Amino acid sequence: MNSYIENIISLRSVKKYQDKPVPTELIEEIVKSGTYAPSGLNRQSAIILAVTNREMRDRISRINLDVVVRDNLHTTSGHGDPFYNAPVVLVVLGKKDIGTRVYDGSLVMENMMLAANSLGLGSCWVHRAKEVFETEEGRQILLDLGITEEYEGIGNCIIGYPAENALRPQKARKDNYVYWIK
Repeated sequence: MNSYIENIISLRSVKKYQDKPVPTELIEEIVKSGTYAPSGLNRQSAIILAVTNREMRDRISRINLDVVVRDNLHTTSGHGDPFYNAPVVLVVLGKKDIGTRVYDGSLVMENMMLAANSLGLGSCWVHRAKEVFETEEGRQILLDLGITEEYEGIGNCIIGYPAENALRPQKARKDNYVYWIK
């Protein structure tokens, strides 16, 4: 099987990470792959916040958990950290005035998840980036970074080394996934 297709098929959402930092060079490769995602009319509407600072990572995690509690959502982390103790959070945001921002940002997320997998790292798409950066505190984080244009959170791509036994077996694909029109 083609190695690229194998990388796609072997991708899993990792929800338990080792307490081990990810080398900056690997994060840079992952982020770079995100910047090469296709986008509507090549507008490149997405931006990426590469968060490796533990204090900021924990702050964004806390805001995310506040949204879970506020909206009475269910979280499966079991330890109060929506980011499952991953040391790196790559937040993808899309420029609000571009109609394809959600699609563009989703492609950025997928590129980064596939890149992480190819480098032996685990990843998971964690939701609520939209809600986090709609809060006053989330908007302030962007302003403190000098981001003054209006952006909408698309997703949080968490990255790290998977903990032992963190990878679950792949579930079978459903029977009616593809309908052929020949």
